[in-house]
Amino acid sequence: MNDTATLVSASELRAMQARGSVLVVDCRFDLGDASAAERAHASAHLPGAVHAHLDRDLSDLSKKGLGRHPLPDDAAFSAVLARWGWTPRLDVVAYDAAGGALAAARLWWMLRLAGHARVAVLDGGFSAWRDEGLPLESGAVLREATPAQVAFDPDAVVWYEELQRRREVGDLLLMDARAAPRFRGDIEPLDPVAGHVPGAVNRPFQDNLGTDGRFRPRERLRTDFMQLLGAHDPRDVVHMCGSGVTACHNLLAMEHAGLAGSRVFAPSWSGWVGDRTRPVAVGD
Repeated sequence: MNDTATLVSASELRAMQARGSVLVVDCRFDLGDASAAERAHASAHLPGAVHAHLDRDLSDLSKKGLGRHPLPDDAAFSAVLARWGWTPRLDVVAYDAAGGALAAARLWWMLRLAGHARVAVLDGGFSAWRDEGLPLESGAVLREATPAQVAFDPDAVVWYEELQRRREVGDLLLMDARAAPRFRGDIEPLDPVAGHVPGAVNRPFQDNLGTDGRFRPRERLRTDFMQLLGAHDPRDVVHMCGSGVTACHNLLAMEHAGLAGSRVFAPSWSGWVGDRTRPVAVGD
Protein backbone atom coordinates (compact mmCIF):
# COMPACT_ATOMS: atom_id res chain seq x y z
CA MET A 1 0.00 0.00 0.00
CA ASN A 2 1.34 3.45 -0.87
CA ASP A 3 1.22 6.69 1.11
CA THR A 4 -1.74 8.06 -0.88
CA ALA A 5 -4.03 5.09 -0.24
CA THR A 6 -7.73 5.72 0.10
CA LEU A 7 -9.83 2.70 -0.92
CA VAL A 8 -9.20 -1.01 -1.49
CA SER A 9 -11.56 -3.61 -2.91
CA ALA A 10 -12.47 -6.85 -1.18
CA SER A 11 -10.30 -8.86 -3.57
CA GLU A 12 -7.37 -6.50 -3.02
CA LEU A 13 -7.71 -6.87 0.74
CA ARG A 14 -7.86 -10.67 0.43
CA ALA A 15 -4.58 -10.57 -1.52
CA MET A 16 -3.03 -8.32 1.12
CA GLN A 17 -4.03 -10.77 3.84
CA ALA A 18 -2.43 -13.60 1.90
CA ARG A 19 0.83 -11.60 1.79
CA GLY A 20 0.63 -10.68 5.46
CA SER A 21 1.59 -7.42 7.22
CA VAL A 22 -1.92 -5.97 7.22
CA LEU A 23 -4.02 -4.97 10.20
CA VAL A 24 -7.76 -5.14 9.52
CA VAL A 25 -10.05 -3.09 11.76
CA ASP A 26 -13.80 -3.56 12.07
CA CYS A 27 -15.22 -0.07 12.66
CA ARG A 28 -18.91 -0.89 12.46
CA PHE A 29 -21.07 1.23 14.76
CA ASP A 30 -24.76 1.90 15.39
CA LEU A 31 -25.53 5.37 16.76
CA GLY A 32 -28.78 4.03 18.21
CA ASP A 33 -27.21 1.07 20.03
CA ALA A 34 -23.58 1.51 21.07
CA SER A 35 -23.15 -2.19 21.87
CA ALA A 36 -24.66 -3.54 18.64
CA ALA A 37 -21.40 -3.42 16.70
CA GLU A 38 -19.58 -5.43 19.34
CA ARG A 39 -22.22 -8.13 19.07
CA ALA A 40 -21.99 -8.02 15.29
CA HIS A 41 -18.20 -8.36 15.44
CA ALA A 42 -18.44 -11.34 17.78
CA SER A 43 -20.95 -12.95 15.44
CA ALA A 44 -19.05 -12.42 12.18
CA HIS A 45 -16.06 -10.39 11.08
CA LEU A 46 -13.30 -10.44 8.48
CA PRO A 47 -10.50 -12.88 9.34
CA GLY A 48 -8.24 -11.45 12.03
CA ALA A 49 -10.08 -8.13 12.25
CA VAL A 50 -9.87 -6.31 15.57
CA HIS A 51 -12.82 -4.18 16.63
CA ALA A 52 -12.71 -0.38 16.99
CA HIS A 53 -15.46 1.09 19.15
CA LEU A 54 -16.33 4.63 18.04
CA ASP A 55 -17.14 5.87 21.54
CA ARG A 56 -14.23 4.24 23.37
CA ASP A 57 -11.40 3.77 20.86
CA LEU A 58 -11.91 6.57 18.33
CA SER A 59 -13.28 9.21 20.73
CA ASP A 60 -12.87 10.43 24.30
CA LEU A 61 -16.36 11.10 25.64
CA SER A 62 -14.93 12.51 28.89
CA LYS A 63 -13.90 15.71 27.08
CA LYS A 64 -16.41 18.53 27.38
CA GLY A 65 -17.21 21.25 24.88
CA LEU A 66 -15.72 19.40 21.92
CA GLY A 67 -18.81 17.76 20.47
CA ARG A 68 -20.35 14.32 20.78
CA HIS A 69 -17.23 12.46 19.60
CA PRO A 70 -14.19 14.39 20.87
CA LEU A 71 -10.86 13.43 19.39
CA PRO A 72 -8.87 11.42 21.97
CA ASP A 73 -5.46 12.49 23.20
CA ASP A 74 -2.28 11.15 21.63
CA ALA A 75 -1.63 8.83 24.57
CA ALA A 76 -5.12 7.33 24.51
CA PHE A 77 -4.98 6.58 20.79
CA SER A 78 -1.47 5.19 21.17
CA ALA A 79 -2.80 2.78 23.80
CA VAL A 80 -5.55 1.62 21.43
CA LEU A 81 -3.03 1.00 18.64
CA ALA A 82 -0.77 -0.88 21.05
CA ARG A 83 -3.67 -3.14 22.09
CA TRP A 84 -4.35 -3.90 18.43
CA GLY A 85 -0.73 -4.90 17.81
CA TRP A 86 -0.19 -2.01 15.40
CA THR A 87 3.29 -1.12 14.19
CA PRO A 88 4.38 1.51 11.64
CA ARG A 89 5.34 -1.31 9.25
CA LEU A 90 1.77 -2.57 8.91
CA ASP A 91 -0.74 -1.63 6.26
CA VAL A 92 -4.13 -0.89 7.84
CA VAL A 93 -7.54 -1.44 6.25
CA ALA A 94 -10.68 -0.23 8.02
CA TYR A 95 -14.22 -1.32 7.21
CA ASP A 96 -17.76 -0.80 8.47
CA ALA A 97 -21.33 -1.42 7.36
CA ALA A 98 -22.16 2.17 6.36
CA GLY A 99 -20.13 2.79 3.23
CA GLY A 100 -17.18 3.93 5.33
CA ALA A 101 -19.12 6.56 7.28
CA LEU A 102 -19.48 4.76 10.63
CA ALA A 103 -16.69 4.74 11.34
CA ALA A 104 -14.01 3.44 8.94
CA ALA A 105 -13.28 6.87 7.46
CA ARG A 106 -12.84 8.22 11.00
CA LEU A 107 -10.08 5.70 11.73
CA TRP A 108 -8.50 6.37 8.33
CA TRP A 109 -8.41 10.09 9.18
CA MET A 110 -7.05 9.55 12.68
CA LEU A 111 -4.21 7.34 11.49
CA ARG A 112 -3.26 9.89 8.88
CA LEU A 113 -3.32 12.60 11.58
CA ALA A 114 -0.92 10.39 13.51
CA GLY A 115 1.47 10.16 10.57
CA HIS A 116 0.51 6.67 9.36
CA ALA A 117 -0.31 7.11 5.68
CA ARG A 118 -0.52 3.43 4.70
CA VAL A 119 -4.17 3.12 5.59
CA ALA A 120 -7.24 2.58 3.41
CA VAL A 121 -10.98 1.93 3.69
CA LEU A 122 -12.56 -1.23 2.34
CA ASP A 123 -14.80 -0.03 -0.48
CA GLY A 124 -18.29 -1.41 0.10
CA GLY A 125 -17.37 -2.51 3.61
CA PHE A 126 -18.59 -5.67 5.26
CA SER A 127 -21.29 -6.25 2.63
CA ALA A 128 -18.80 -6.19 -0.25
CA TRP A 129 -16.66 -8.81 1.46
CA ARG A 130 -19.61 -11.04 2.34
CA ASP A 131 -21.23 -10.70 -1.09
CA GLU A 132 -18.06 -11.96 -2.76
CA GLY A 133 -18.29 -15.10 -0.66
CA LEU A 134 -15.04 -14.41 1.15
CA PRO A 135 -14.42 -16.10 4.53
CA LEU A 136 -15.69 -14.75 7.83
CA GLU A 137 -14.78 -15.58 11.41
CA SER A 138 -16.57 -15.30 14.74
CA GLY A 139 -15.51 -14.85 18.33
CA ALA A 140 -12.87 -12.65 19.94
CA VAL A 141 -9.73 -11.55 18.10
CA LEU A 142 -6.60 -11.33 20.22
CA ARG A 143 -3.39 -9.88 18.81
CA GLU A 144 -0.09 -9.57 20.62
CA ALA A 145 0.20 -6.06 22.04
CA THR A 146 3.07 -3.92 20.79
CA PRO A 147 4.58 -0.65 22.04
CA ALA A 148 3.04 2.28 20.19
CA GLN A 149 3.53 6.01 20.51
CA VAL A 150 1.93 8.37 18.02
CA ALA A 151 1.06 12.06 18.00
CA PHE A 152 -1.62 13.87 16.06
CA ASP A 153 -0.50 16.70 13.79
CA PRO A 154 -2.08 19.76 15.49
CA ASP A 155 -2.07 21.74 12.25
CA ALA A 156 -4.13 19.09 10.47
CA VAL A 157 -7.22 19.64 12.66
CA VAL A 158 -9.42 22.74 12.74
CA TRP A 159 -10.65 24.02 16.12
CA TYR A 160 -12.95 26.86 17.15
CA GLU A 161 -10.46 29.72 17.08
CA GLU A 162 -9.24 29.05 13.55
CA LEU A 163 -12.75 28.42 12.24
CA GLN A 164 -14.09 31.65 13.69
CA ARG A 165 -11.10 33.67 12.48
CA ARG A 166 -11.25 32.32 8.94
CA ARG A 167 -15.03 32.70 8.77
CA GLU A 168 -14.54 36.38 9.49
CA VAL A 169 -11.86 36.65 6.81
CA GLY A 170 -13.95 34.60 4.38
CA ASP A 171 -11.09 32.51 3.00
CA LEU A 172 -12.44 29.01 3.69
CA LEU A 173 -15.18 26.75 2.37
CA LEU A 174 -16.99 24.99 5.21
CA MET A 175 -18.56 21.78 3.94
CA ASP A 176 -21.23 20.03 6.05
CA ALA A 177 -21.67 16.27 5.52
CA ARG A 178 -25.05 15.91 7.23
CA ALA A 179 -28.22 15.03 5.33
CA ALA A 180 -30.02 18.01 3.78
CA PRO A 181 -32.98 18.10 6.25
CA ARG A 182 -30.58 18.38 9.19
CA PHE A 183 -28.46 20.99 7.42
CA ARG A 184 -31.55 23.10 6.69
CA GLY A 185 -32.74 22.72 10.27
CA ASP A 186 -35.95 20.91 9.33
CA ILE A 187 -35.12 18.18 11.84
CA GLU A 188 -32.44 17.53 14.43
CA PRO A 189 -32.52 14.06 15.98
CA LEU A 190 -29.20 14.21 17.86
CA ASP A 191 -28.17 17.72 18.85
CA PRO A 192 -29.97 20.41 20.90
CA VAL A 193 -30.09 23.02 18.12
CA ALA A 194 -31.11 22.59 14.48
CA GLY A 195 -29.50 24.32 11.51
CA HIS A 196 -25.96 24.91 10.29
CA VAL A 197 -22.98 27.22 10.65
CA PRO A 198 -23.66 30.37 8.62
CA GLY A 199 -21.85 30.28 5.30
CA ALA A 200 -21.48 26.49 5.19
CA VAL A 201 -22.41 24.48 2.11
CA ASN A 202 -24.08 21.10 2.23
CA ARG A 203 -22.47 17.95 0.82
CA PRO A 204 -24.29 14.94 2.31
CA PHE A 205 -21.75 12.13 2.62
CA GLN A 206 -24.29 9.75 1.09
CA ASP A 207 -23.72 11.52 -2.24
CA ASN A 208 -20.23 9.96 -2.33
CA LEU A 209 -21.75 6.48 -2.67
CA GLY A 210 -23.51 4.61 -5.43
CA THR A 211 -26.54 2.38 -4.97
CA ASP A 212 -24.22 -0.56 -4.26
CA GLY A 213 -22.71 1.15 -1.22
CA ARG A 214 -19.36 1.66 -2.93
CA PHE A 215 -17.74 5.01 -3.65
CA ARG A 216 -18.63 6.62 -6.94
CA PRO A 217 -15.88 6.74 -9.61
CA ARG A 218 -13.03 9.17 -8.99
CA GLU A 219 -13.98 11.29 -11.99
CA ARG A 220 -17.58 11.67 -10.79
CA LEU A 221 -16.44 12.62 -7.29
CA ARG A 222 -13.94 15.10 -8.64
CA THR A 223 -16.57 16.78 -10.81
CA ASP A 224 -19.04 16.99 -7.94
CA PHE A 225 -16.55 18.48 -5.50
CA MET A 226 -15.07 20.89 -8.06
CA GLN A 227 -18.55 22.33 -8.55
CA LEU A 228 -18.73 23.00 -4.81
CA LEU A 229 -15.18 24.34 -4.57
CA GLY A 230 -15.55 26.98 -7.25
CA ALA A 231 -12.47 29.19 -6.88
CA HIS A 232 -11.43 27.60 -3.58
CA ASP A 233 -8.30 25.49 -3.34
CA PRO A 234 -8.91 22.06 -1.75
CA ARG A 235 -6.60 23.14 1.08
CA ASP A 236 -9.13 25.85 1.97
CA VAL A 237 -11.90 23.29 2.54
CA VAL A 238 -12.93 22.44 6.10
CA HIS A 239 -15.28 19.50 6.65
CA MET A 240 -17.82 19.15 9.43
CA CYS A 241 -20.88 17.06 10.28
CA GLY A 242 -22.76 16.35 13.48
CA SER A 243 -19.85 15.16 15.59
CA GLY A 244 -16.74 14.89 13.41
CA VAL A 245 -17.30 11.35 12.14
CA THR A 246 -19.09 11.46 8.79
CA ALA A 247 -17.14 14.62 7.93
CA CYS A 248 -14.19 12.27 7.42
CA HIS A 249 -16.14 10.56 4.63
CA ASN A 250 -16.12 13.76 2.56
CA LEU A 251 -12.42 14.25 3.26
CA LEU A 252 -11.76 10.67 2.14
CA ALA A 253 -13.83 11.19 -1.01
CA MET A 254 -11.93 14.34 -1.90
CA GLU A 255 -8.58 12.65 -1.37
CA HIS A 256 -9.74 9.70 -3.48
CA ALA A 257 -10.72 12.18 -6.21
CA GLY A 258 -7.24 13.71 -6.17
CA LEU A 259 -8.32 16.86 -4.30
CA ALA A 260 -5.82 16.75 -1.48
CA GLY A 261 -5.29 18.86 1.60
CA SER A 262 -8.73 19.53 3.11
CA ARG A 263 -9.21 19.24 6.88
CA VAL A 264 -11.87 18.48 9.51
CA PHE A 265 -13.44 20.80 12.09
CA ALA A 266 -13.29 18.17 14.81
CA PRO A 267 -16.05 19.40 17.20
CA SER A 268 -18.43 19.88 14.26
CA TRP A 269 -22.07 20.91 14.76
CA SER A 270 -22.52 19.35 18.20
CA GLY A 271 -19.51 21.31 19.43
CA TRP A 272 -20.50 24.53 17.66
CA VAL A 273 -23.92 24.66 19.32
CA GLY A 274 -22.45 23.83 22.72
CA ASP A 275 -21.96 27.58 23.00
CA ARG A 276 -25.36 29.16 22.37
CA THR A 277 -23.75 32.52 21.56
CA ARG A 278 -22.41 31.16 18.27
CA PRO A 279 -24.52 32.02 15.23
CA VAL A 280 -26.86 29.51 13.61
CA ALA A 281 -28.45 29.56 10.16
CA VAL A 282 -31.42 27.60 8.82
CA GLY A 283 -32.69 26.89 5.33
CA ASP A 284 -30.61 26.31 2.22
